[in-house]
Amino acid sequence: MQMLVVYNTLTKKKEEFKPVVPGEVSIYVCGITPYNDPHIGNARPFVTWDVIRRFFQRLGYKVKYIQNFTDIDDKIINAANAQNLTWKDISNKYIDGYFEVMDKLHVQHADVYPRVSGTIKEIIEMVQGLVNDGYAYVVDGGDVYFSVEKFPEYGKLSGRKLEDMQAGARVQINSQKRHPMDFALWKAAKPGEPFWESPWGQGRPGWHIECSAMSLKYLGQKFDFHGGGSDLIFPHHENEIAQSQAFCHDTHSFAQYWVHNGFITINEEKMSKSLNNFFTVKDILKKYPAETLRYFLVATHYRSPLDFSAARLQEAQASLQRLKNAKACLTDLADLAQDEAINEQYIIDINNDVQQLSDNFYTAMKDDFNTALALSYMFELAKKINIYYQHVQNKDYKFDRDTVESIKAVYDDMAFILGILENYATEETENDDLTEKLMNIIINIRQNARQEKNWPLADHIRDELKAIGLIIEDTTNGVKWRKE
Repeated sequence: MQMLVVYNTLTKKKEEFKPVVPGEVSIYVCGITPYNDPHIGNARPFVTWDVIRRFFQRLGYKVKYIQNFTDIDDKIINAANAQNLTWKDISNKYIDGYFEVMDKLHVQHADVYPRVSGTIKEIIEMVQGLVNDGYAYVVDGGDVYFSVEKFPEYGKLSGRKLEDMQAGARVQINSQKRHPMDFALWKAAKPGEPFWESPWGQGRPGWHIECSAMSLKYLGQKFDFHGGGSDLIFPHHENEIAQSQAFCHDTHSFAQYWVHNGFITINEEKMSKSLNNFFTVKDILKKYPAETLRYFLVATHYRSPLDFSAARLQEAQASLQRLKNAKACLTDLADLAQDEAINEQYIIDINNDVQQLSDNFYTAMKDDFNTALALSYMFELAKKINIYYQHVQNKDYKFDRDTVESIKAVYDDMAFILGILENYATEETENDDLTEKLMNIIINIRQNARQEKNWPLADHIRDELKAIGLIIEDTTNGVKWRKE
């Protein structure tokens, strides 16, 4: 059996995946800071990890997936002050907004969504442990800092050397820090800010400590995957490794595989509000179906940079429609299939071809979750489905129900792993409710024109429908229509 390999940011190479607990996969993914609606850059890691999670489920693993919400942060406090709301109001508002758009993208819910505000006890205990062991120090006023010089392996994730970082650091603003790269574990509260009581006075957690405390709480001192965007490698994930392994007294503890998705650019420029090219998922979904956006995100390997543009989304929409057309052909094949088994060589060859494409799909996914390559095999299967359908239409072949069901099972399996075509049933229902009725009226008008030998009108109806993406096919089993 082919082994599954993963590119590990920590070792800078692909490695065979060996789970900490056989048969189980443990995953921690950094979630959002809910002070605004999720943007397209937020969506990529969550869709990426949704695919990875689905794939492990298909491989038979028991998956435990944790994703946090940083529900107390400077940005949240600033947003609350600007909108005259509490920090809880702001975080709850945008957490609800997160679920609204991620549900539309068919991102499965995590097993647990811990929040910083609900993990204060564990954070304080971790900070106190680091202070007690000499990895952290308390300064006047109540701030607590991690001492990077106390952790000799600091920089091993990002590949940076501490001496280079020190040489390139700006003039130290906080003179109480022993080293310019030391980072806050606990921040003393400023007037008017939310706070919690601690051994060092009233304050709140620093940014990095929260994810360490949450992942250790829910996954233990050694777990499989830690994921997020490439922008988190430094300093966030670098600091997580340092404080977590120091706390555990084990430089091989914490996450075993660090997986980071590539950046998203907008028309080949970095996304930023200052450039006015900042797109929220909510705004994108006003113009494009959610499934189109999801397809766009999975059609490129997760580690590759991804350029977002209207043209690319339109391409994604057209490609997705091709997969939907094949799905429709499968439905028609099922209607035309016979119950009795067909023992012909072409049926054996078809089943072998379909199984080979399934194997190729899984091989691609086992090579660092290569969705781009896997998707190419799904398109190859879609092409074969269209060919099979044409053969049946032309009465070249007959299909039995078991063969159609086996093809459908493979196609649906591919679609499930990638998280696409999940709107198909809903769309079919909508077609039955309205579009199907309208198309039947139009087809009847065209059929009457054909019977009256009014070929110009019949051709005009066909051409006008094609212009808006609806294809009419005159078959031996009657008139069929489909989206282009």
